[in-house]
Amino acid sequence: MTRRCEGTRLVVASHNPGKVREIEELLRPRGFRPVSASELGLPEPEEIGTTFAENATIKASAAASAAKLPALADDSGLVIPALGGAPGIRSARWAGPERDFGAAMQRVQRELGDRPDRHAHFICALALAWPDGHVETFEGRVDGTLVWPPRGMRGFGYDPMFVPEGGALTFGEMEPAAKHAISHRARAFAKLVAQCFSARP
Repeated sequence: MTRRCEGTRLVVASHNPGKVREIEELLRPRGFRPVSASELGLPEPEEIGTTFAENATIKASAAASAAKLPALADDSGLVIPALGGAPGIRSARWAGPERDFGAAMQRVQRELGDRPDRHAHFICALALAWPDGHVETFEGRVDGTLVWPPRGMRGFGYDPMFVPEGGALTFGEMEPAAKHAISHRARAFAKLVAQCFSARP
């Protein structure tokens, strides 16, 4: 049976400022006062899972155990069928230790070369973990097309080269509210809210 997340304190189990900001913006209207793993000085666990859901679970479980609070973790990435699904769960690693997503986007463009198929999708897996080890996971997806050169300074990661299906702007060009309405993270979060969060006044 799905467990409800009560109270107002929740750890966002991420050290990625862009992800933390987006998750906080999604959480606050639900009445939560989120605190990030980096604010608590929690270490980043090694992501040894083979799927987005496994990696999200690793991060959420580690943070919940250390902080003794419910913890929400995101593992997400860009999946490009023409590259055999890469970068996939290695999306952040393509940016290197400096998290240089400009370089990561250049690598995507270089490896795609002149392939005509530029379809891609973002996947987001959310894991909500409790200190006792209980975990709930949810997944969201948004399909789109990759463009070059990148456009826009908003968002983070691969957003400036991704145009969602039916749109004209990249995620990097969109206002945050417009992106939140359709993003993979927002779709996963909607499932999480429906199952685990009580209605707030």
